[in-house]
Amino acid sequence: MKDPNNPCLFCNVKKSGCAYENELAYASYDTYPVTKHHCLIIPKRHIKDYFDLNKDELLACHELIKTVKKKILHEDKSVKGFNLGTNIGKISGQSILHCHFHLIPRREGDVENPQGGVRSVIPNKQHYKR
Repeated sequence: MKDPNNPCLFCNVKKSGCAYENELAYASYDTYPVTKHHCLIIPKRHIKDYFDLNKDELLACHELIKTVKKKILHEDKSVKGFNLGTNIGKISGQSILHCHFHLIPRREGDVENPQGGVRSVIPNKQHYKR
């Protein structure tokens, strides 16, 4: 199996694929999508994670997240929500050590009980009672 960190897959925009871009970031469809249209938003500068982004890069990523969301909603009327997240460090599940955001479209009925959303990263903590 090829190591996506050596060399860094996300540092090669052409190899990882580019659906949309701006000066400081680009968006690529995920190779292993959770749902149809699952997209990654990636800063062009090689940095480890969210906390290393500078203000301009954060704004560039934010701009692309909104652009991609709008495009997905235009192309796929079944999308009714999104999960937006980033993994920070190997212990959280980050496998490519170059900052990136996951924009995951959600549809009615795609899981039995969506309560807790991103809390499902620790399965027994997803569902809770108020």
